Amino acid sequence: MAVRSLFGQGSPVQHALLGLAENAALPPELIDRLILAADAYADADLAEALAVRPDLSDAQTATLMRFEAAAIRFAHEGRLTIDSVDPAARPRVALALLEERSGRPEWAYSLAADPRADIRERLAACPALPHEVMRTLASDPDVRVAAELASWAPTDIATQLAAHPHADVRRSVAANEATPPSVLASLLTGDGLPPALSCAVCDQETVPFVHDPNCDRRDCSLPPGAACDSSHQSTVFEIQQMALRNPATPVDAATAFAGHPSMLIRVELAARVDLPAQVYSRLAQDPVPWVRATIAENPTIDENLMRALAVDRGHDVQRRLAHNPHVPLDVLSDVSTTTKIGSTLLPRIASATPREVEELATSANPSMRMLLAQRRDLPPHVRDALAEDPDAKVVKSIAPHPGLSDVQLRTMVTRHGGRVLAKVAANPDATAKLLEDLTQHRPAVQKALREVALHRNATAAALLACLANRQARPLAARHSALPPEVIVGLLSDEDWQVMEAAAANPSLPHSAMSELIP
Repeated sequence: MAVRSLFGQGSPVQHALLGLAENAALPPELIDRLILAADAYADADLAEALAVRPDLSDAQTATLMRFEAAAIRFAHEGRLTIDSVDPAARPRVALALLEERSGRPEWAYSLAADPRADIRERLAACPALPHEVMRTLASDPDVRVAAELASWAPTDIATQLAAHPHADVRRSVAANEATPPSVLASLLTGDGLPPALSCAVCDQETVPFVHDPNCDRRDCSLPPGAACDSSHQSTVFEIQQMALRNPATPVDAATAFAGHPSMLIRVELAARVDLPAQVYSRLAQDPVPWVRATIAENPTIDENLMRALAVDRGHDVQRRLAHNPHVPLDVLSDVSTTTKIGSTLLPRIASATPREVEELATSANPSMRMLLAQRRDLPPHVRDALAEDPDAKVVKSIAPHPGLSDVQLRTMVTRHGGRVLAKVAANPDATAKLLEDLTQHRPAVQKALREVALHRNATAAALLACLANRQARPLAARHSALPPEVIVGLLSDEDWQVMEAAAANPSLPHSAMSELIP
């Protein structure tokens, strides 16, 4: 039998076996058979899926070790011993151990001399390398290796690489928080450093060159707008962005860019948390809303500036201000009436004091009650009051809160219908009977069916109703409360997601599991 005819990528058999590989109820003897099948048919995807299992024996692990992807996963999960890995034969597995600080330090010396650049590049990303290895990698002829190292290298190596002839390496140095402040200041301006000799653009194209944003060349890896006229201008611009994003860059050097003509540069500056108040005030007057919105969310701006930004109607300014952890509650209330914030737990709401919680629960602004209802640690009397709220968006927000009774949840549905159905279904305390009733609601609410299919209390009757919905069907197929005969029937479903989910269902009979394995 040909390998591809049975285990072809995306074939029904493969999907069923991938689901079976993650089935928590799979007995040891069937795990053995699955591993043998993966080995016999060289199915690396199946082997990697099996490698995730926490119940593998030493012998099963040893067999799966023949697949590189599985071995790498074992390495990252601490399930490999150093003695079981030969770095010369399996360098990528050795790299995985080095990435976890579990490999032998001497491996780094041999891997640094590997002829494959991708191996050296991955080595350059490993932590705690010997200093001599880092120096070797810093002078690597492949720019990608030096650039990878430059993004985290210690101070002395970073300082050395700041003068690298390739601008891409300097960009990585600019992002490295171990780079000395004086070097970062030089990278911002170019002063004190020799000019870069090349960049990704002039490596590939005859300069002057500007990359067409609508370029349709399939072999082109340059980002839209990348440009070089021998000054490597687009990469220099990226160096400045990285340096401004770097908290180690000196404040004085950064503030000099407050009037930079590029909006992108000013946005990076606006996100910094160490600028003088007058610079924040200047940026809050920026003509570009994105800059002002970034300032609005900055946790270090003062209350006066927040109040000024609260009346800014620029796109996203008020919404971002609402996410500022220090925004005054009265400002947040004003903002919530003029802009759509969405159902999310805002930092300022999450940090509200017990007294503020009481005040928010009785706020005349329903948006503030809705935002408070996103908390899942509310006192019972506050939770219960919000559950009785006349505003549907408040009830929708409180519906998933633990501790609500069956009567309270049913009352929500009676009063507000489909608007709150999905959130009621998401409540961890929703009873089995309530979940069944929710699946019978007409018109059906698709999101509610998905929540029911995921709920631990869902019954077979509720799940059978969910199977009639295309989006809820794969979720229901995985639920252990589904009748075994139904699960077996889903193994031949036309939807591969349903088939895979059914195979992963722990209630699938062992006999059906056995029949799936060739």
